[in-house]
Amino acid sequence: MGQSASTSRPISSKPTSSISSPEFEYPGGVTSDMDDAAGAGNDYSLNLPDECLACIFQFLSAGDRKRSSLVCRRWLIIEGQSRHRLSLNAQSHLANVVSRLFARFDAVTKLGLKCDRRSVSIGDDALILISLKCRNLTRLKLRACRELTDDGMAIFSKNCKNLQKFSCGSCSFGAKGMNALLENCAFLEELSIKRLRGITDGPAAEPIGPGQAAGALKVICLKDLYNGQCFGPLIAGAKNLRSLKLFRCSGDWDKLLEVISDRVDKLVEVHLERLKVSDLGLLYISYCANLEILHLVKTPECTNIGLMAIAEKCKLLRKLHIDGWKTNRISDDGLIAIATYCPNLQELVLIGVNPTHLSLDKLATNCQNLERLALCGSETVGDAEISCIAKKCIALKKLCIKSCPVSDHGMEALAGGCPNLVKVKVKKCRGVTSEGADWLRASRGSLAVNLDAIEPELPDLSIGEGDIGGVDGRPMGGRYRDVNIASRSTGRSTSFKMRLGSFSGRNLVACTFRRWPSFGGRFGNNLRRSFED
Repeated sequence: MGQSASTSRPISSKPTSSISSPEFEYPGGVTSDMDDAAGAGNDYSLNLPDECLACIFQFLSAGDRKRSSLVCRRWLIIEGQSRHRLSLNAQSHLANVVSRLFARFDAVTKLGLKCDRRSVSIGDDALILISLKCRNLTRLKLRACRELTDDGMAIFSKNCKNLQKFSCGSCSFGAKGMNALLENCAFLEELSIKRLRGITDGPAAEPIGPGQAAGALKVICLKDLYNGQCFGPLIAGAKNLRSLKLFRCSGDWDKLLEVISDRVDKLVEVHLERLKVSDLGLLYISYCANLEILHLVKTPECTNIGLMAIAEKCKLLRKLHIDGWKTNRISDDGLIAIATYCPNLQELVLIGVNPTHLSLDKLATNCQNLERLALCGSETVGDAEISCIAKKCIALKKLCIKSCPVSDHGMEALAGGCPNLVKVKVKKCRGVTSEGADWLRASRGSLAVNLDAIEPELPDLSIGEGDIGGVDGRPMGGRYRDVNIASRSTGRSTSFKMRLGSFSGRNLVACTFRRWPSFGGRFGNNLRRSFED
C-alpha cells in the first residue's frame, strides 16, 4: 500500500450508518491510496453499509484485520469500532497510550492484559483509566500484572459492574481486591484464580466471598494457591455453582467439601488435582446427585471406597478421569461399581490404574454409551483386555492406548470389533509395530490409526578388527579401538542413526586421521577422541 503525503481530505458520498465515525487521521496527515481511489469512484466498498463491513471484519483473523484497517480511513474506523476482543502487552509503557488506544477501540467487551514476568507491568492508574474507557467490559484476563493493588482492583470493579468472566494469574493483589470485585460485579459467572500472591497464608488469612456475585457464579477454578481454602465462603455461598476445579491448592479439603456439599446441590463438574482429599471428601461430593463429570488426578488418598460412594449416588456420571499415580488404590472394585451404577458413562480415562478383564468386561457390557476410552500406563492391560473391548464396546469411537503391554494381536482384535470406531491412538506400546498398525489401517480403511512406536534399540555397531586398519588391513598403532556409534545418542531419529551406522561396514580409517574433513559435529569429535586416546 503506497501512501501519499498530501493533506487528508474527507471521503465523499459515504453511506449513512449507525456506527459513529469520529475524526481520525494517519500520523502526519497522510491518506492511503484507497482514499484516492474512492475519490475516483473505484471504491466499490462505498456501496456497502458500515454494518456489512463490520460483519465481514468479524470473519477475518487478527492479522488480516490489522492489515485491512490500513486500507483507508473508513476501514480503520469501522474495524476499530467493531472490535470486541483485544489482547494487549501490559507493560508499564501501555499507560501512555491507553487514552488513544481506546478512543479507537471503544466497543471492546473482552480484554486481555498480559505482561512478561521479567518486565514491569501496568499499575493501578492504567487499570483505572481502562475501566473508565471500557465500562461495558464483560471479560477480563490478567497475567503477571504484579503492580496492581487492592485499591486499583476496587476502583476497577466499581467502574465495570457488568463483568461476567474474570481470570487472573501471577498477580499481587490480595483478598481485599477480590472481595471488592465480588461485591461490585453482581453478574460475575466465571472466576479463575491462579497464583494470587497477595493472599496471606495461615489461619489469619482474610476470607474471600461470598459477595453479591455468589448468586450468579457458575464456574470457579483455583490453581496453585498457598491458601486456597480462604475461598471457602465464596464456594459455599455460590448456590448456583455448576463447575468446581481445584488444582494444586494446599490444605486439607475434606472439611470444606463437607460444607460445600451441604449448601451447593447443583454441581455438575468437579476437578480435583494434587489435593489433600480422601475418601471422606469423595463421600461428600457424592451427595451432589447431578454430578456428570469427575476428574481425580493424583489424589493418592482416594481409594476404591470413595469411588464406590461416587458410583452409588452419582448415577448421571458421563465423564470420569482417574490418574491413580500408580498407587494401586483404585482398581477393579471401584471400576466395577462405576460400571454397575453409571450406565450413562460416555468417556473414561484411566492413567496409572491397573484394571483387569473383570472390570473392563463389566464396563463394556453395562456402559453401552461408552464412546471414548483411554488406558495409559496400565500394567494389566494386554491383548486379552483389548480383545474384550473390541467385542463388547459397540459405541466406542475413540480409543487411546499408551504404555501398556499390548502387541499386534491386540490390533488384530480391533480390526474385527468396535464397529463405530473412528480413531485409534497407540503410544509407547513396545509390542505394537508399524506393520501391525499398517495392517489395521488396511483392514479398516475409514479408521484413523496414530502410532507412536518406540524406536528399537540398535545393536552394538562397533568398528571391528577387519574394519580398523590401513590399506593393507593391519591395525593402526598396534592395537584396536572399538567405537560404539550409538553410545551417545541424544534423541536423534532412527534413520539418522542408521545412516551413521552404515559406515561401520566400511574402511573408515583408510585416510590420515589428523584431518577429519568428512565427519563433523559430535559424531566426528567422539570418533576422533576414540582414536587419539
